[in-house]
Amino acid sequence: MQFDAVRGMNRDDLIAFFLARNGYAPGDAEPLAQDASFRRYLRIRGDHPAVLMDAPPPEDVRPFLRIAAHLRGLGVLVPAILAADETLGFVLEEDFGDDLVSVLLDRGCDADPLLDAAADALVVMQRAAPPDWLPAWDAPTMASTALGTLFDWWWPAQFGTPAPQAARDDVAAALETMLQPVATGPKCFVHRDYFAGNLLRLPSGRTGIIDFQGAAIGHPAYDLVSLLQDARRDIPLASRIRALERYLTARPDLEADRFRAAFTACAAQRHLRVACQWVRLALRDGRPQYLAYGPRTWRLLDEALSEPAAAPLAAALDRWIPAALRGNPSGLAP
Repeated sequence: MQFDAVRGMNRDDLIAFFLARNGYAPGDAEPLAQDASFRRYLRIRGDHPAVLMDAPPPEDVRPFLRIAAHLRGLGVLVPAILAADETLGFVLEEDFGDDLVSVLLDRGCDADPLLDAAADALVVMQRAAPPDWLPAWDAPTMASTALGTLFDWWWPAQFGTPAPQAARDDVAAALETMLQPVATGPKCFVHRDYFAGNLLRLPSGRTGIIDFQGAAIGHPAYDLVSLLQDARRDIPLASRIRALERYLTARPDLEADRFRAAFTACAAQRHLRVACQWVRLALRDGRPQYLAYGPRTWRLLDEALSEPAAAPLAAALDRWIPAALRGNPSGLAP
């Protein structure tokens, strides 16, 4: 990076500088998408289409670059990195096109081949030893994040008061017990947001994977939950069952009953955390549109809580949060 050249530039000027330095016309950039973080994406038109990830500091693109190299080494289909500036927070990557699995599902495309291909890609990612420099997505971390969104954001928004310490302690103990199958189970690479919005159907029929900078080392059930129990859209139950069975058939090394218990535990943790995360996005980040996913997320949580493997958390929530109050806080609207 030429520090003298970029000193004093605003973000748009920096984007133009970075693109021009790498042979792209800044005028060919157009907004593509934005996720729940502060990253944004620009599609670069022209003879050599590309996508620019704009991740301004304190966002850090270095994990994304390292993980991309790891996954490409496994033969997983992730975008090729064309150029990057780690200091400025720019990554120029291959454009995988517009066939997001989320878009295809929302159009009514058959879910079975899309989920099959995504499950197959997941098996490839998980069979390889994960890089030892990835952070842990273990049972204590999972419990801590769920407790944070529930008690720091959802509870005061719903009840107007801080949560009692006894409620925190009770739910924490329940999460610890419920997550025992995760704590004692196998460990692997975990994308941590392996859902349809981060997956693309490529011309080969295989799955392209994006937005993996939050990857960690955790239980293999977690990403399968993210894929099959999507908080943003309904996925047919038959398709979910089919993909789960396909996955387990491809993983004879996993003991099916223990895996299913971990799957339920991961589902209950994820849906509790995410249902309350929508509140945090609305209140802290000014993004109330995410509350539209709240009702579905709470329904998915109820589905998980009905399973025996989630009984400890179900009992604790019953003691502190009546079922009728489990939803978006009454004072908030999408």
